[in-house]
Amino acid sequence: MRLRGRKGIREDIERQKELVVLNAKDYRGKWAELFGNNNPIHAELGMGKGRFISEMSKKYPDVNFIGVDMYDELIRKASEKAKIAHEIKSEEETESAPGIPNLKLMLFNIEHIEEAFAEGELERVYLNFSDPWPKKKHARRRLTHPGFVTKYQQILNANGEIHLKTDSQSLFEFSLNSFADMGLRMRNISLNLHADGFHPDHVMTEYETKFATQGMNIHRCEVVIGQDALASHLDQLSKPKAE
Repeated sequence: MRLRGRKGIREDIERQKELVVLNAKDYRGKWAELFGNNNPIHAELGMGKGRFISEMSKKYPDVNFIGVDMYDELIRKASEKAKIAHEIKSEEETESAPGIPNLKLMLFNIEHIEEAFAEGELERVYLNFSDPWPKKKHARRRLTHPGFVTKYQQILNANGEIHLKTDSQSLFEFSLNSFADMGLRMRNISLNLHADGFHPDHVMTEYETKFATQGMNIHRCEVVIGQDALASHLDQLSKPKAE
């Protein structure tokens, strides 16, 4: 995917030091220090224009969020979405680009994600409408390929989970098989997330809104990674269901 943006994009995001992280490797193992607290850290890998991560950071102030993408233009667009979501004035109206306490936008290539986060540094990874890479020869590029999932396992902690959403049936099928082949427990699997309408508490991405309003099925599942998360899940399964 190539993006053609306006002139001066890199300069624009470089000015936003409180929000945008350009040197992610320097913070490997130090993200809690950067946020200034020990709250859980959730990362969206391939955040696109940033609507989801911005709205999540507003909705859950006690969670630290990191939106990751490799394109300057998407980082810039996400910064604009973040300021709108948090009702921050534009740079022209303020002396400097302000930050958001629980949100960082990270310019980085997900292929090397283990170089940006230390072992057990994240609690949750979001994969929202990732490129399906439909050709078989490109399977290794899919973000749910075992090669990537192994990296997520490394950087997720004892409560770690992966939350996947996609409109691509082929990618969803591939992903479920990938997780199963790795012996991972899945839950809340949905082949049509919005079959009964939009849930008011559900934070949607730009693609999700577009596709769902067109009547397309949105597929979703959660993958339980961490030992504590798995123990909690199994404990819930063992409890009798309410009548």
